[in-house]
Amino acid sequence: MQTIRGRLAVWYAVAMGVTIVVFAAIIYSLQRSHSFSELDRRVRLEADLIATVLSEAYQARGVLVAPGGDTGQATLEPEVAGLLQDVPGFVVVQLRGGDIAFVSAEAPTVVPAFSLLFDEAEDPAGRGAFGTIDLNPPIGNVRYFGRPLTDAGPDVTGVVVGIPTAEAELGAQRLLSAMLVTALLIIVASTAIGYILVGRTLKPVDDIVDEVEAISDGRSLHRRLVEPKAHDELTRLIKTLNAMLARLEVSFASLRRFTADASHELKTPLTVLRSGIERSITHPATPDDVMAALEETLFEVNRMAEMVDSLLTLARADEGRAPLHLDDIDLRETLEEVAETASILGEQASVNVDVQVPQDPVLMRVDRGRVRQLLMNLLTNAIKYTPAGGSVWIESAREDDRVVITVRDAGVGIAPGDLSHIFDRFWRADPARSRTGARPGAGLGLAICKWIAEAHGGSIEAQSRPGRGTTFTVTLPFGRDS
Repeated sequence: MQTIRGRLAVWYAVAMGVTIVVFAAIIYSLQRSHSFSELDRRVRLEADLIATVLSEAYQARGVLVAPGGDTGQATLEPEVAGLLQDVPGFVVVQLRGGDIAFVSAEAPTVVPAFSLLFDEAEDPAGRGAFGTIDLNPPIGNVRYFGRPLTDAGPDVTGVVVGIPTAEAELGAQRLLSAMLVTALLIIVASTAIGYILVGRTLKPVDDIVDEVEAISDGRSLHRRLVEPKAHDELTRLIKTLNAMLARLEVSFASLRRFTADASHELKTPLTVLRSGIERSITHPATPDDVMAALEETLFEVNRMAEMVDSLLTLARADEGRAPLHLDDIDLRETLEEVAETASILGEQASVNVDVQVPQDPVLMRVDRGRVRQLLMNLLTNAIKYTPAGGSVWIESAREDDRVVITVRDAGVGIAPGDLSHIFDRFWRADPARSRTGARPGAGLGLAICKWIAEAHGGSIEAQSRPGRGTTFTVTLPFGRDS
């Protein structure tokens, strides 16, 4: 289970299952013990009843045992034996010397198994004894009680009454089966109810997560979570998060203010520095070795000026001080301007730039300068990362109430692990080339592209395969209220 809700529901089901199983085991043990106690009471009552019958019959008749006759086996008188046949269970009447005088019709044929010797050593009190014997299937275990007889004549020494334990065990097993089936239904129902209750309990947590996700974009740190009236753990969590958001808001505001102020303050000295270098380069008395150093310095100054401009743009955008100047434009005009500039850059890099301008007007309400900046950033990147002799394509298409602009190159591509970071500020897939080399840059161009697209209510996405090129897809709505 990946969620707290699922894990709590599972643990709730496990706890409920263990509790019910332990409860069922205890009830089963108590019921089984009670059933066997009832069984003992029953066999003892039947043994006492038979002892009473035999004693009264002996007193009335004076004799209980009939001679053996042809078989030589002494038996109870037929009238007395008829009375004992109605007694349920297994009944065995024992004579002196271990002979059997009577066996009930239900008694097993293996009567020696019931034979008991009631001597003083085994039963000094003469009260009888309980026992259990296994008579094998189909009878199984039999619970018996052997009772000595002293007033049923000199020949009869005892009576044994046995009842199979299957009846007592069956009752306990039925109870256990019923409890297990009921337990299964209870566990399923309680798990479902627990899952629902846990979901309702954690619903405020889900709301907090959704609200924090909406705030975590860095531009909504002024928002706060709504504190519930209840004073519980969630209230403490919300207060802690609100305090953290307040600190983050102050920190982000200070960072943005510093970035904007620093960028603004750097523009003037950089402009002065660039002007001085340009005058020195154009001076006829400047030596060649100094000229080379000045050209390299001017390149770095220009790159730094571009970075400062980008930082200032992003800082103002973060503070909401970079509003769009919306105008009704024809996208074709912007594409033609971009095509002219991109062709010059492509010629310098020996890269073919193919800009497809739609034949029909594409009327949009956008910031012309920002859209041109977005397209030029994408084209500059595409040309920069496309080898000499390669091609870069830009085309547009209508889709419902929006325009989709695609910039595609046949360059080196972007690794899958780097694709999710390309719109981060100052991020570059090749840090070693961020300052010098064939592809210098600061890693802010795509971040600005993302801001321009989202500021117009659109989006920008990238797809790439290493060695197969990269495709950027910009989606812009036709119109947007200013």
